[in-house]
Amino acid sequence: MSEIEASSSASATPRSTAVRGGGVARTQPNPHSVVVEPGAPGEDELAHIPSAAFFDVDNTLMHGASTYYLARALARHGVLSGRDILGFAWKQARFKFQGVEHHGHISQIKSSALELVAGYPVDEMRALCEEVVDRDISPRILAPVRRLAERHLEADQEVWLVTASPVELAGVLAARLGLTGALGTIAEIENGCYTGRLVGDLMHGPAKAEGIAQLAAERGLDLSQCTAYSDSANDLPMLRKVGRAIAVNPDTRLARQARHHGWPVLDYRRGRRAAKLALPAATAAGVGAGLLYLYKSRERD
Repeated sequence: MSEIEASSSASATPRSTAVRGGGVARTQPNPHSVVVEPGAPGEDELAHIPSAAFFDVDNTLMHGASTYYLARALARHGVLSGRDILGFAWKQARFKFQGVEHHGHISQIKSSALELVAGYPVDEMRALCEEVVDRDISPRILAPVRRLAERHLEADQEVWLVTASPVELAGVLAARLGLTGALGTIAEIENGCYTGRLVGDLMHGPAKAEGIAQLAAERGLDLSQCTAYSDSANDLPMLRKVGRAIAVNPDTRLARQARHHGWPVLDYRRGRRAAKLALPAATAAGVGAGLLYLYKSRERD
């Protein structure tokens, strides 16, 4: 399996995107990217890679939220306390139930998550991400969506994950699936540990559109020939940035936008639609209880 090259930074200044074979980007390097394939195209080869496919992760490529399984693993390993778990889960649940993205709420959730891992060693986090991907996330990958990604690869297109989850987790998942790489949120690192601050911003909402645009400039991709997949209206900026947008397991607002724009809709969810659409809120509400249970179980052991 190819080695993962993460572009995490040891300071607030982003390091260059990890690229293959000495390829040089002529634009500002994208601080959110991880490339997992060996070798990189030279400038004379870029014309032969005109397009790519961009996949959201949570409830698009997989059932559920990837960060939930990472948080659960952190609780098992004693990184999170009961107070940490409940505080973070309450903010997450409030955001989900309200269904509206206020910048202040997103910032609070982001700050809480970063504070939880401040001082945690990067090497341990990467090992934990491998554990989480192999044990918790891989069994929840949607087979039809994975096949879509494979078809893009077979057509000589790049395939990138684009997620607000930590870039370490996204990079491991991309490597396990044999994809080109991942764009994710990058936490600042000093002396091999997380500082509790970000490099850049959360890879969420408009930042995803900006991220793929920067990636396209670096790698010679034509966004008008690219495809993006997502389940959430939060990703409308990314979906509108590409030539072909596809809604996968869409929430109510994205389903409405897909009908308006004539975008294809792929729905792999089971059960009644009302239950499906309520799942994100129910999941958020259960995060605190589930993680607190794990924390208390660890205390008893």
